[in-house]
Amino acid sequence: MNKKPSLFTLTKRLLKIATEQKKYFVISTIVSIVGNAMQLGLMGFGACFILSIAGKLKFLNSTVCCVLMIISAVLIVICRYLEGYFSHAGAYKLLAKMRIDMFAMLRKLAPGGLIDRSSGDIMSLAISDIESIEFFFAHTIGPLFTVILLPVITLIIAGMIDSLFVLALLPIYLIISVVLPLIAIKLGRNIGLGYREKLGKLKAFLLDSVYGLSEIQIFDYGRARSEELTKINQDINRSTHLLAYHRQFVISLPTFFIYLARIVVIAVASYLALVKSVDSSAVIILSFLVSASFSSTQSLTTVVSSLVETYAASQRYFDLQDKEPLVKESKDSKKLTDIKKIEFKDVTFSYPDANKPVVENMNLVIDADDKIGLIGESGIGKSTLIRLLLRFYDVTSGQILINGIDIKEYSLTDLRTKISVLQQDTFIFNDTIKANIALGKPDASDEEIINAAKMAGIHDLISSLPDQYYTLMGEMQNRLSGGEKQRIGIARVLLVNPDILVMDEPTSSLDIINEKSLLQTLDQQFKDKTWLIVSHRPSSLSNCKRIIKLVDHKISEVAV
Repeated sequence: MNKKPSLFTLTKRLLKIATEQKKYFVISTIVSIVGNAMQLGLMGFGACFILSIAGKLKFLNSTVCCVLMIISAVLIVICRYLEGYFSHAGAYKLLAKMRIDMFAMLRKLAPGGLIDRSSGDIMSLAISDIESIEFFFAHTIGPLFTVILLPVITLIIAGMIDSLFVLALLPIYLIISVVLPLIAIKLGRNIGLGYREKLGKLKAFLLDSVYGLSEIQIFDYGRARSEELTKINQDINRSTHLLAYHRQFVISLPTFFIYLARIVVIAVASYLALVKSVDSSAVIILSFLVSASFSSTQSLTTVVSSLVETYAASQRYFDLQDKEPLVKESKDSKKLTDIKKIEFKDVTFSYPDANKPVVENMNLVIDADDKIGLIGESGIGKSTLIRLLLRFYDVTSGQILINGIDIKEYSLTDLRTKISVLQQDTFIFNDTIKANIALGKPDASDEEIINAAKMAGIHDLISSLPDQYYTLMGEMQNRLSGGEKQRIGIARVLLVNPDILVMDEPTSSLDIINEKSLLQTLDQQFKDKTWLIVSHRPSSLSNCKRIIKLVDHKISEVAV
């Protein structure tokens, strides 16, 4: 289990991210300081105005005090607007980059490094958790400075009147500005983390429910599924209530010390009036300033109550960022040209946390233009061989050699460009048909895309659509048959023109007619390519020259 990072570490990392938009945060912090300083000005000049009207203040007349109060009030409004504008502008730019960075993390980790994360939890992290981190950037950086500045200014003025005011007020400022926020965040951290994790589980549950809606209806599982959802909701509600209790505690407790500070000023002034002469006008001004100085500390309590979730969200984000990928690319990777020979040499592989290997001491040679069928019982390791060949995972022991060189020495981009996979279910993105076909070659010309579609036997269907290649698949894919989706997958592969085509149960969801048509297309378009096809159907292997069978996690060749 990973050690929980300290609050200081999380804050330091968040501030490091914030430096990428530092100009926005510098401006927002400056105007925040000015705006909060004007809170002191408004109250201070207000006290001076009252004293001037009463004839107790000689160095400022009431007109000047009134003008200064108006200026202070106007500056407060202007600064508050500018603070909000610049802090949010910087925050939203950072959130956009964080989401892009997160996608890069997922690409680096996928698929092996994400085996323990549900798609719903990842979506929760990418959307709501990162959105929660916005609070730190937009609402925390400025208050971190102003919560120090205003008390310091007030204490300096208090020290000019009498040092006893400083001794009385300093502990209260420290308690409100430092001690209580740290305790509040520390006590609420596990609550916030638990809430974010439960929220991720809820989104994963809902996502599964939407994807599996037809199965839920077919098997009349709706009532039981609703009961499960109710339990998850109740669990989240318990965390939400804890957060609410914590938030109210954080907001309410500092109020006691704020009122205590006002009482302390009166008590100290009364004591000084008894033991020695004290300037009553200065004391009145100080009492007004002390009240104003807590404007920043009160905003800090609101910030702290929300930082509980923010720190929990940032911890989840950084945990993903710090996770090491199962497969690492060599810094001095070699260029992969034409694949002439692949050799599995004494390959053994076990999935993380598995008790036994999926394949063990496996040896297999694949030459150029080989047409190989891979058969065996379910769970015996057929799909695992494909994942090892594409380096979704690295072998536990042994080697996979391409052209006599260890596969680990090639770049992943070259490897996955030269080896293409046609899976059992072709995933269709919510984009145009053109973009879906050009997935592996985004810069392909229209002519290349159309030619690939023609070779895959899908061009006529596409041409019959009103928007043809610009048809959005989000509106269309539920009306496509399994065979039609597979042909879009074939068009993708044809456009990339790989050296090796790997097919993982490509016809399992097709009827005999569609299977025969698909295999004819593959045989025509990939007759000069190397094949590796995994299938339980003997009919799918009719064009293979070699049949390899996996038995007891090892290989034996079957006569064709």
